Amino acid sequence: MLFTDKRLNIIVGAYGSGKSEVAVNCARLIKQEKKDGKVLLADLDIVNPFYRSADAASELEQQGVRVICPSYANSNVDAPVLTGEMYVIFDDPEYSGVFDIGGEDMGANVLGSLKSRLETADAGLYMVVNTLRPFTSDVQGIAQMASDLQEAARMKIDGYINNTNLLEHTTFEEVMEGEKIVAEAARLTGIPLLATTVMKGVASPEQRASLIAPEIIELERKIRYNY
Repeated sequence: MLFTDKRLNIIVGAYGSGKSEVAVNCARLIKQEKKDGKVLLADLDIVNPFYRSADAASELEQQGVRVICPSYANSNVDAPVLTGEMYVIFDDPEYSGVFDIGGEDMGANVLGSLKSRLETADAGLYMVVNTLRPFTSDVQGIAQMASDLQEAARMKIDGYINNTNLLEHTTFEEVMEGEKIVAEAARLTGIPLLATTVMKGVASPEQRASLIAPEIIELERKIRYNY
């Protein structure tokens, strides 16, 4: 499974990509695979406080996943800051898990500040792409976003995760078309398409089998959005 290939999975993406939903499901799937292992999810989105992976904290913690949030997260303080608790994944080799990085390139600067730690960590950097969002709707937009994120993070993106969706209004045809666009971006940028996500109930097993990504990940809706 993609998310158990590395001890630390770092999830980045544009606003509206659904990266927090992917990060939450990533942590959930790791825990299912490593039932007795230590698993954490660090919500490091200090730029955009509206859609946070921390929203699913209670359910994840019931499943045995340790959830780490910025100081003042889910409060009325405008500038949450990183907590030293996140360093446990570097200091305790028994941990595996996920960093949810928000705020596009501005948020990815967090990774630049962790460069010395990440250089020796068993970490993978994955870009979540939703082709139904304005800045990543075509190959050129995806390539530009990937370039901006890599520059800010000072890390190479290891692969794309196609997460084309319109929440509960998503059709399988949209997922499939999004995958084609991300696959073309992969050819242009040299960053491989590693997985396509499909929200539970959107596609039949036969439809999932027709997708071209090396791995198909079925997501369960864990984050609720205020409209």
